[in-house]
Amino acid sequence: MDEDRKIEAKKRGNTLGFWFFKVSLRCFGLRGAYGLLTIVCSYYLLFDRPAVRAAMAYVRRRFPDHGLIRRLVDVYRLFISQGVTLIDRYYMMYGGPGMKSRLAGMEKLTGLLDSGQGFILLTAHLGNWQVVMTALRKFDRKVYLVMRPEDNPAVAENLKISDSAGNIAIISPEGALGGVVEIMEAIKSGGIVSIMGDRSYSFSSVDVRFLGDPARFSCGAFHIAALAGCPVVTLLSAKTAVYEYEVSVSAVVHPRYEPKVPKKDQLRNWVQDFAGVMEHYVAQYPYQCFLFYDIWAETGNSSSSPS
Repeated sequence: MDEDRKIEAKKRGNTLGFWFFKVSLRCFGLRGAYGLLTIVCSYYLLFDRPAVRAAMAYVRRRFPDHGLIRRLVDVYRLFISQGVTLIDRYYMMYGGPGMKSRLAGMEKLTGLLDSGQGFILLTAHLGNWQVVMTALRKFDRKVYLVMRPEDNPAVAENLKISDSAGNIAIISPEGALGGVVEIMEAIKSGGIVSIMGDRSYSFSSVDVRFLGDPARFSCGAFHIAALAGCPVVTLLSAKTAVYEYEVSVSAVVHPRYEPKVPKKDQLRNWVQDFAGVMEHYVAQYPYQCFLFYDIWAETGNSSSSPS
């Protein structure tokens, strides 16, 4: 299934397309570039059946009372919203003026940041992760992104996903032991390790309920945090206006294994709480959820989660 997603991802996004949006931003500004998304996303809605099918897995559960036509409109709005985040990401990366990010709940991190302790930052494919990274630069800490190398060369080049300049570095989960050794070293050195909680990668996973049905989520972040004795901070972003995002601390958890309780049960409880945070988010911002793969279809398969 992962390989299928890689093949599908390579179909979307190309150098000509990014050039087109660059020119549009320079000629028409941010709003003008947004307007062109109506054409681009209409094409994907009509001709990219794998993308529509992947989005439908979420749409059917988020909008169970919608019929087929309304669900297609929901998918179209998701495509538009994701296009907006990609344009915003490029706009911010190249110094576009006016874009602001408002920080909420950061007081929860004051003691943690003052102590110099490393921690895991748990994010998801919700909102715009580039805004989250921009907010983290204010903490003056080394940030490590746990992510695979971008499969689409055009996306990697234009959005600089693998750019490790400054205080951001990449840890690949495809390395030895899924990058766990590097993650532990980064935490020990006081770094912030960012992990996508809705991507299993090579980490362990458990089944929890999300939007009414069992879904497969990674439990790697909580397992590593329990072993390292560090907290897990859930940090999410949401676009709230044309030139504004809100970055908020949704939860701070201190995972510790209880000796007489099965580890898998403890992990499932922590992950279920994270799924609850995601449900609260999509209730507020239903068109800023960019899962685009069927985490519900993966349930019931073998899981390598600790026991």
